[in-house]
Amino acid sequence: MSFPLRQRLREGNPVEFGATYDGSGVNFAVFSANATAVDICLFDQDGKTETDRIRLPEYTDQVFHGWIPDLHPGQLYGLRVHGPYEPDAGHRFNPNKLLLDPYARGHLGNLEWNPALFGYQLGHPDLDLSFDEQDSAPFIPKCIIPPPSERKNKPLKIRWSDTVIYETHVKGFTQNNPLVPDNLRGTYAGLCHHSVLDYIKSLGVTSIELLPIQSFVNPQSLIEKGLTNYWGYNTIGFFSPDTRYAANHTDPAAEFREMVARYHEANLEVIMDVVYNHTAEGNELGPTLSFKGLDNASYYRLIPDNFRYYINDTGTGNTFNLNTLHVIQFVADSLRYWAEEMGVDGFRFDLGSILAREKNGFDRQAGFLRVCRQDPTLAHLKLIAEPWDIGPGGYQVGNFPPSWAEWNDQFRDTVRDFWRGEARAAALAPRLLGSPDIFNHSGRQAWASVNFITAHDGFTLKDCVSYNNKHNDTNGEDGKDGSDNNRSCNYGTEGPTDDKSINALRWRQCRNMLATLLFSQGTPMLLAGDEFGRTQNGNNNAYCQDNDISWVNWKTEEEGESLKTFTQRMLSLRKRFPILRRSRFLTEAYNKELDIKELTWISANGMEMMQEEWDHAQCFGLMLDGRAQPSGIRQRGEDATLFMVLNSWTDSVEFTLPEADGGVWKLLLDTNRPNAGDDIEKDIFEQKIVFTVTDRSVLLFELLRS
Repeated sequence: MSFPLRQRLREGNPVEFGATYDGSGVNFAVFSANATAVDICLFDQDGKTETDRIRLPEYTDQVFHGWIPDLHPGQLYGLRVHGPYEPDAGHRFNPNKLLLDPYARGHLGNLEWNPALFGYQLGHPDLDLSFDEQDSAPFIPKCIIPPPSERKNKPLKIRWSDTVIYETHVKGFTQNNPLVPDNLRGTYAGLCHHSVLDYIKSLGVTSIELLPIQSFVNPQSLIEKGLTNYWGYNTIGFFSPDTRYAANHTDPAAEFREMVARYHEANLEVIMDVVYNHTAEGNELGPTLSFKGLDNASYYRLIPDNFRYYINDTGTGNTFNLNTLHVIQFVADSLRYWAEEMGVDGFRFDLGSILAREKNGFDRQAGFLRVCRQDPTLAHLKLIAEPWDIGPGGYQVGNFPPSWAEWNDQFRDTVRDFWRGEARAAALAPRLLGSPDIFNHSGRQAWASVNFITAHDGFTLKDCVSYNNKHNDTNGEDGKDGSDNNRSCNYGTEGPTDDKSINALRWRQCRNMLATLLFSQGTPMLLAGDEFGRTQNGNNNAYCQDNDISWVNWKTEEEGESLKTFTQRMLSLRKRFPILRRSRFLTEAYNKELDIKELTWISANGMEMMQEEWDHAQCFGLMLDGRAQPSGIRQRGEDATLFMVLNSWTDSVEFTLPEADGGVWKLLLDTNRPNAGDDIEKDIFEQKIVFTVTDRSVLLFELLRS
């Protein structure tokens, strides 16, 4: 078979990475610091037959490049890269392996596991030191030359202080939704169906956070078990929306772009969970799909004294090398693509501390973080770090630089512990204030703490009050996967029960934890379905469950509907009272001019808490006085004075309401009275009233001044 070289091939340019169509041909540019040559392989429309192979003619600044005439959007292609196959030196070039272009905007087909995907001979005694000559082209997706750029969407830029995040999964949120047409369920188009938008809008959240949607790989080990990589944390195409979530398989990018536009029309943001800490190629025994064959030594962090092996700070086999200029550029280019061409409003960075790890450890001035801070596009987006990984010094909560927000697992752990009786007021108090002990430095504000009780990883809220132990048998790992440190409580029975008293307590504890989340300073994040008690039957690591375990079940119980209404009410109150969502950290400083304190901790006797009470109190109050906010920056409703009581004791407490300055206290919310609705606001109390606070409950009062 011959592969004729196009006679009008030109040198093109090295600055437009990937494949760029200009109206009469396509410019290709591929980075590799260690390759000797790069071939562009063209395929027919079904991607099965290689029709031409063209070597890029020029090499400038470590970039192979060339312009090929008469190519058009929709053309399928892949890369073959030549160079040394010397694993001990960190090089794994093998031109027998068709490679995905890292900058490809779309893929046709899915990966088919086959020995030909590996650069070495499977079963060879020398393992990855051997060399495999099988052609991998029949088994790997093909890249698609994209049409010219479209930049129709612009980020909404909702203020951080107003932000409420709703974490969900593109497929799982609509797969069982009876209001979404069958052909759209589980897709980008389904996620922006009017019934879905109306529902999300009705909750009162401002932003959805999507689990990974960039093209990812299903590991062979899961496929052999009849499972799948449901969460998607195994990326291979960082510019390509995964086709599995597309109703229109011919143009997933257009469908995703349209989805973002529909969310923006509803004044809802779209945040992407992204995985730039590793790729789907695994360790030295993993397949050669893209980066490993393009320039293994540049794209991955290798063991310094043994380049055959990979640094594994991710637990997945490899770690992306963001100490390299071109790799940082690649990640920044990818982020800008999703923001500028798709309109995405922000990113949540999986294992984010890895992105800031330099040779001497985590560095707040790491190259990647500096790029994000100065980039005219990225600097204005919502950037959220998962601030931990398994590498050395991997736990970095609170240590990211200004302009970043971070998942705060200490909020999760403390709130769960408080409501199951394992933590006291002293532990919970800073979490209610946006964790200033962690984040109040370098001019950072309270919104930097992304507060959550549950996320995709771990128990759902309902399971957190229904199970003492994980139940992951269906994952096929003999129950060894998933955390054993769940800080959960089943309140007497493991799993579902007909005991009415246990069920009543479980639902109240759900309301308590949601109230703590939504009435705390910082940025709250809800897990989709928690608002009505979704369960995963005790599975706390449903990463491989693309089925009813993970999919949202919209057939809710009566108590679930009540919880949803209660959640909507809490979010409405959070929006109504700016004192519940301040940007700056609240203080206990006394304002002599106004004779008030911005925040005051109150004990059950109605007086300010004494120091000796903190370490044992499980029932206490927090009074917030909005009048202490400087008048020049007050919002509507800022003058409100609110009083929140939290009681995690297993007994009721007689609580004396604090002095009301001639006004009266109005009860806004009581987690022991979930169905009271607006009628609860009729409960008005004179000052010095002793109020019976039910065991394990939260109350919120507003001060009505005369």
